[in-house]
Amino acid sequence: MKKLFLLLFMAIATIAFAQNKINFESGNFDFLKDQTEVNVQFKFENPLFQAENYTEAQYLERRKTETLAKKSEESWRKWDEEWQKHKESVFFDKFIDGLNDKAKKIKFSKNVSAKYTLIIESKWIYAGWSGFVMQPGKLSSELIFVETENPSKVLAKVQGDKIEGIGSKVNYGMEYGRISAAYEKTGKLLGKEIKNALK
Repeated sequence: MKKLFLLLFMAIATIAFAQNKINFESGNFDFLKDQTEVNVQFKFENPLFQAENYTEAQYLERRKTETLAKKSEESWRKWDEEWQKHKESVFFDKFIDGLNDKAKKIKFSKNVSAKYTLIIESKWIYAGWSGFVMQPGKLSSELIFVETENPSKVLAKVQGDKIEGIGSKVNYGMEYGRISAAYEKTGKLLGKEIKNALK
């Protein structure tokens, strides 16, 4: 029985490790060596959701149907308000928090005047679930560094591949909490890569 649990733990750990990484598509971080601040822009334009690759509208419609089958219209209204708040600011803020926690020497902020801009574009989101066993939310994203004054000039492009939201101070009982943790973890992984590259 102990061997079975050990094998199960190792399998879960291996999957988690494989899914929690970012990969360079092009460029490197050399251009950041003399920088102290970088602007950050958030793009949440038509990401896909869940294993079925729902659009956001399809995902929300399914979530609404599930909620109204068990709870009141008021419960759905409150959930939708929280979703909109997270989509408009919390996801972005958690990403920046994670990034600044690890990058150290460079401050990443939204709406600042800086030579370079980092664009985080959300591509795919998995909401996960909570219960006796919790499945973390996951995020796949494209992280693109451009010249602020010339956004067509791409200096580095990095892919976040199914990053699991773990180790964050969020409400894991709700989808938006688990998803925000995935944004924070993505920021941490990118910040760690930047810190290592600039040593």
